[in-house]
Amino acid sequence: MDEHLSGSRLLAIPGLRNLRDLGGLGAVRPGLLYRSGWLVDLPEEGARVLAKLGLRTVLDLRDADELVAQPDRTHDLNVDLANFPVLPQDGSYHPGLPPEETYALIMDTAGPVFVAALRRLLEPRALPALVHCAIGRDRTGLLVALLLELLGVPPEQILADYLLSNEGLGVLDGPVPYVDPQGVTRYTKPVMGELLTGALDRIRERHGSVEGYLLAHGLKEAELHGLRATLRE
Repeated sequence: MDEHLSGSRLLAIPGLRNLRDLGGLGAVRPGLLYRSGWLVDLPEEGARVLAKLGLRTVLDLRDADELVAQPDRTHDLNVDLANFPVLPQDGSYHPGLPPEETYALIMDTAGPVFVAALRRLLEPRALPALVHCAIGRDRTGLLVALLLELLGVPPEQILADYLLSNEGLGVLDGPVPYVDPQGVTRYTKPVMGELLTGALDRIRERHGSVEGYLLAHGLKEAELHGLRATLRE
């Protein structure tokens, strides 16, 4: 299928940034769960290549206004689009919030949304699935980190996958401009691992573990076991 970029885990598909298979991390089965940036710029050529993954579900973690302003382009891909907005809608979030405060806010408020997204993976014929937000780093990174820890992936691999987005977004050499749904030019900046580790430490302090956090927000024991049985080798 598509080639890996520069020998890394990143996959090269036209119009789709920051794409990789989560399989191979720990005991996660390959070919079942992918992460990327949005599909807004996906051309027909990219869709044809993406079809080779056999995707059945796309989990979009963006807000409703983002979906309206910049909808995913799936062309003739036969996939179910499922929206799970991670950012709070009560006005407590705004784009100028410092990243560490944004991460803390997400972890404090998005537990039920994370659980709903993970539950969607257990539905019949839901897999293979692709999860994304806008650039596939922050909101996607938090959900993926929770799932990988739930699946027993070593912490150093979870962190390395998170930091791989710096390469996937082309920001290893500095910030890159983008236009948000309001038409404002902003900049994607490289992230440091402390953002992710701080967010995970926050929920461990309050719930003891990632598993405890997800169970406290509605994940059932049977669903927890189902995710492990389905996604681990």
